Amino acid sequence: MTPVELSRTVLCAVRRAVDDGELSVVVPGRALVTAPGPGGCGDYATNIALQLARPAGQPPRRVAEVLRPYLLGATGVRDVVVTGPGFLNISLRRAEVSAALVGEILRAGTRYGHADGPTGQLVQLHAPHEVRAVVVMDAVARVLRSQGVLVRTSCAARPEPGWTEVLGARVDAYGTPDSPAPLDVNMRPVPAPVPAASDPAALDAVALGRDAGRWALLQPAAHDRPRIGDEHLSQREANPLFRVRYAHARVRALGRNAADLGFGARPGGLDIPEAEAEDSRGAEGARGAAGSPQGVGAARVRELEAALADHPRVLAAVAAQRAPDRLARHLVAVADAAVPLFPAVLPRGEEKPLAAHRARLALAEAAGAVLAGGLSLLGIDAPDHL
Repeated sequence: MTPVELSRTVLCAVRRAVDDGELSVVVPGRALVTAPGPGGCGDYATNIALQLARPAGQPPRRVAEVLRPYLLGATGVRDVVVTGPGFLNISLRRAEVSAALVGEILRAGTRYGHADGPTGQLVQLHAPHEVRAVVVMDAVARVLRSQGVLVRTSCAARPEPGWTEVLGARVDAYGTPDSPAPLDVNMRPVPAPVPAASDPAALDAVALGRDAGRWALLQPAAHDRPRIGDEHLSQREANPLFRVRYAHARVRALGRNAADLGFGARPGGLDIPEAEAEDSRGAEGARGAAGSPQGVGAARVRELEAALADHPRVLAAVAAQRAPDRLARHLVAVADAAVPLFPAVLPRGEEKPLAAHRARLALAEAAGAVLAGGLSLLGIDAPDHL
């Protein structure tokens, strides 16, 4: 069950309570489902009882107690706990949660988290004649379009050839018209440093190439000055861009190797033990149930699933706040959560492919789809080989 599906389940519970005469309210059009807050528990929490308390004429906790049995009877819900003033904390059946989330991502592919269609909203983005502002504007425009927004971009002057030809920034128009009204600059991150002519080792974003150059400009928050250096080209773990691209390339390699072994991805039970225990051989060497490394426990899998489930919310937040750095950090979190799972995906030695291997491959491919889709929105290539 995905957060969107759980939101529908909560609304269905409200509707059934109204139909049974337990509540006298108008069923809202939307139920907010988030991660549990301080003092909460379970997989998700909703404040729907607090939202309905006033129209119902009852205390929020009483409304929550009314809704609790209706939620407990829903498919995929394992437990419901009322905490605080009336928050409903919902625990889901793990296998069903994982399979539904992974299936949704694999169906959507790199468009997971995108809007179903145009929203009718029109946004004009205007940047000063500065490389970082233009690249950030281009990334924001890509994310806005993924959310169904019609976007038009412009720059105060014609962009430099390297900004468009090397860094791939697209600008619909340039110049500042006098009529019907001058455009206000609404994309103004801290500018990228300009290399000193006296320093032959100094680099600018264009010199880094498209992928590293865009990452160097987009990863820092808008109020932080970006560091433009060859560390963004390093193929080492210390380089966040390398970790993201490496994780995607590993997913593609796992898919190729699985095909050679005659099996493919299928969402289902992962057969990952609850306890995490690494011996001196590390995660790559220690093997647990169904061929899983002992260092990959259910907690790590839940971390990855939570990051994947959060992807639509992250895209919506990036669009609302014009902050592509949030997407860059999210992709690093997904990559770091996914990589420990990879040694458990393929069978070892004489082991035959099991349903658990197919499910783990499906989870890995879901992570790969999120990484590829996110990198594409940042204008960065997601390599099949690295």
